[in-house]
Amino acid sequence: MQPWTRRPAAPTFYSRKHLANKSAFTNRAVDVDVELTSTPSTRAVVPATFVATSVARCGEAGDSIAQRLKVGSYFALWYTLNVVYNVLNKKYLNVIPAPLTVGSLQFGVGALYSVLLWVTSLRPAPVLTDEGNKAVRNVGFYHMTGQELSMMSLGAGPVSFTHIVKALEPFFSAVVSAVVFGKWMAPQVYATLIPVVGGVAYACLKERSFSWLAFYTAMGSNVAFALRAVVSKSALNSSGLGENLNSVNLFGVVTIWAFFQSIPLFLLVEGNSFVELWKQALSDRTNLDLIRGLVLSGMFHYLNNEVMYLALSNVHPVTLAVGNTMKRVFIVVASVLVFKNPISIQAAIGSAVGIGGVLLYSLTKQYYEELERKKEEEEESNKPRFGRRD
Repeated sequence: MQPWTRRPAAPTFYSRKHLANKSAFTNRAVDVDVELTSTPSTRAVVPATFVATSVARCGEAGDSIAQRLKVGSYFALWYTLNVVYNVLNKKYLNVIPAPLTVGSLQFGVGALYSVLLWVTSLRPAPVLTDEGNKAVRNVGFYHMTGQELSMMSLGAGPVSFTHIVKALEPFFSAVVSAVVFGKWMAPQVYATLIPVVGGVAYACLKERSFSWLAFYTAMGSNVAFALRAVVSKSALNSSGLGENLNSVNLFGVVTIWAFFQSIPLFLLVEGNSFVELWKQALSDRTNLDLIRGLVLSGMFHYLNNEVMYLALSNVHPVTLAVGNTMKRVFIVVASVLVFKNPISIQAAIGSAVGIGGVLLYSLTKQYYEELERKKEEEEESNKPRFGRRD
């Protein structure tokens, strides 16, 4: 039947709900009568696909708005938690300059939070196989190493300086992927790392608050987090790791492993000095103040990472890359405003170039990965199929 043809028949009225049910849940095209005039002798017939598409678009529009609000709330919360954590953490390190011990205890706060959620059944507890435990333990080691080195850098220099150096993390990720795992990218992707390295180098050159300890530990943190990213991608994408292993549960297990692996480190390096530093801090603060500050910084550290994982599961990697780039800008600006650390014009220019280079690298890398994926799909589709009858 051709659409919009006239035929004599008695008018039949359908509710909107009936139209949606009749068309949306039927896989074949069925003509649905819609009364267009008040004359019983004539009416127009509209294909069901038109009605179904209209109803579906209304639903998709509502879902799209809800999804955007959800993602926007994740990013807003992620930025807020990240900025607050970096400010609280630096203030706490100024009072108790024991970065390894403070970092380990922050892991402990996050681990305890995860266990409480599992014990109270507010979140299904993960069950890992032996292979899963081994994979998560390796990721936890690199996570612990990267965070503890970041803590040392934050304790040795301004927050802004540490995050300027940490903008080099994509460079180390590219090097680790190529050298350790033999995964090479397009030359255009490596070319985008030039402004990243050049911008950070220019920002650090003659920087007023430059510290070799802050610089070296931030660089070491970049290496550790690059190894964490590559190892986690190769290990955690494999099957047979266990049950209830969503993104937040995986991060909870990684945090627990990081906590236990960090204990020998802080006991060996700061075990004797931490108690003395705590006593010195009690001269103008109470035990409750110090404990509260430690718990708050640990919770903000854990929740900041957990919300990042939630954002990652709801957006395209390019969107997350842009968001992660802008996050560093917010942290640098917030730290300058709170701690009044002066930044030279040279450092500001270098930081802008370096952070802009990180964004360019992320976008270019994603673009060429998409091209490679499409090429592989085309090659797969062009392979001869055997046993088929034409």
